[in-house]
Amino acid sequence: MAEPDAPVPTSTGHGSRLLVLTGLSGAGRSTGAKVLEDLGFYVIDNLPPFLLRQVVELNDLQAGGRHLAVVLDSRGGFPLTELEAHIRELERSGIGMTLVFLDADDDVLTRRYEEHRRPHPLGLPTLADSIAAEREMMVDLRLRADMYINTSETNVHQLREWFGSHLSALVDEHAMRLAVTSFGFKNGTPRDNDLMFDVRFLPNPHWVPGLRLLTGRDEPVRTFVLNTDDARGFLKRIRDLLSFLIPRYREEGKSYVSIGIGCTGGRHRSVAIAEELGEWLGDEGYHATIRHRDVEQESK
Repeated sequence: MAEPDAPVPTSTGHGSRLLVLTGLSGAGRSTGAKVLEDLGFYVIDNLPPFLLRQVVELNDLQAGGRHLAVVLDSRGGFPLTELEAHIRELERSGIGMTLVFLDADDDVLTRRYEEHRRPHPLGLPTLADSIAAEREMMVDLRLRADMYINTSETNVHQLREWFGSHLSALVDEHAMRLAVTSFGFKNGTPRDNDLMFDVRFLPNPHWVPGLRLLTGRDEPVRTFVLNTDDARGFLKRIRDLLSFLIPRYREEGKSYVSIGIGCTGGRHRSVAIAEELGEWLGDEGYHATIRHRDVEQESK
């Protein structure tokens, strides 16, 4: 094993990647680790930061070894502040690396711990104290994360789907994964969007007899929404914007972009626009996932 200050060899360009998965306890790291294993990553859980570089070298990452995922958290009791220095060192060596941070609201974390009746790894006098202390410990990691997701409103199946759709792009360092999510503003905005667009300026099928009970996936609604000058003009502008942004995101090493399209209820206008945008992205050769968060909400 190399000495601590020995140089790491320059990347050979075989496309192997390092993924660091971290975040608050109870936010879904275990689920993420299992999905990464399914994607072909070699996953190491609860690794002290000072061993990160040695593990990368042993995995022969830069010589075309398996894609490596390391789960780092507060269970080991080590100072997470050390991780920043080790990450900078690996970045200087040219290793393709992505930091994924999982988060959740305090009340959600509290409920999850109470439901599973498991102690918090920090073991402070109260659960609230432990959550607050861990959040403070991880504030710098959250700010520097390449991918961030708040799992407060995400069940285990949705989280697995998110990991599968977004992190599979990391197996290919040249891939760009895009996710288009329709939603209703009345149900709250998604927490993890990179870009968000409001389409409430378009005519609302909710007020048209015969369309209210349909959704934006039904052809009559899609025709009603898309066959307007405003819809065509909006789609042209958003296509131009994405054509400009996506290559620049890729140049900066960003492997995914999440796009939110919102209307009032999330059943008609946003769904139709998201479907149209997702189809265009697919035609452009991108890996695009389309999700309709609120389409099953009852129309009133």
